[in-house]
Amino acid sequence: MSQIHSLSDDQVGQELRKMTAFIKQEATEKAREIEIKADEEFAIEKSKLVRQETDAIDTAYQKKFKQATMSQQITRSTVANKTRLRVLSARQELLDEIFSAAEKRLGDAAKDKARYEGVLKGLVLEGLYTMNEPEVQIRARKADYEIVRKAIEAAAAEYKEKTGKEVTATIDEDNNVPEDRLELLKDSALPVMRHALFGQNPNRKFHD
Repeated sequence: MSQIHSLSDDQVGQELRKMTAFIKQEATEKAREIEIKADEEFAIEKSKLVRQETDAIDTAYQKKFKQATMSQQITRSTVANKTRLRVLSARQELLDEIFSAAEKRLGDAAKDKARYEGVLKGLVLEGLYTMNEPEVQIRARKADYEIVRKAIEAAAAEYKEKTGKEVTATIDEDNNVPEDRLELLKDSALPVMRHALFGQNPNRKFHD
């Protein structure tokens, strides 16, 4: 039968100190493990949050950049349209001034009977050469019938002298030239005048 020896107070104290040291070591190691794991989780969460914020900032920047680009395009288009309209308006004003001046000169030319008759004679003679027919009818304003008859007589005489051909030219009184003839001439002359003054329109796809 073995004997059980009781521990002295010193021995008990030593055992307690050993147990306390062991528990403390275990606690320290556990705390270190928890700290390391917490640091890792914090780093992961921090990286996740930074990435999310970075993505959010990038998305917001891209949205604002697109909005700024669109706004810039709209502004540029608006300015371009306003500029184009101003250019077209200025061109039209210039054309209107040219036609107005032409109309005034026509009116002034009609006042000088001798000069006006010379102009009409030249126009009639040009028509006779172009038509090259023995009989020609000429349209004119009713107010110009008298002076046109004189122009026809002079043109027919010169035509005979130059070509040796007789020609009978009369006024077509059933179809006289109306006062708005100049407006018709404007429509036909506008494309030519635009091209002469402003050059070819790069945006025009069809040409007469």
